[in-house]
Amino acid sequence: MFGFVFGAAVGVAAGLLFAPTSGKETRQKLNEMGKEYSDDLGKQFNEKFDELKGYIKEKTDDAKERVKKAMPEENK
Repeated sequence: MFGFVFGAAVGVAAGLLFAPTSGKETRQKLNEMGKEYSDDLGKQFNEKFDELKGYIKEKTDDAKERVKKAMPEENK
């Protein structure tokens, strides 16, 4: 996924650099695009991180339950 986003960013940036616009306009467009891609990447990171936290919690709870079931009654 990161490769696709990075490739798209490079392609768009190259297109802007070769477009017939002033340097100021080009820099402004690149700045705006950089912010958009940064926001998108941050959002994707947070989503994946939340998924990972949920997965870890699920597996931890499952392991705790298995240990609890495996323990003799007098130790519970």
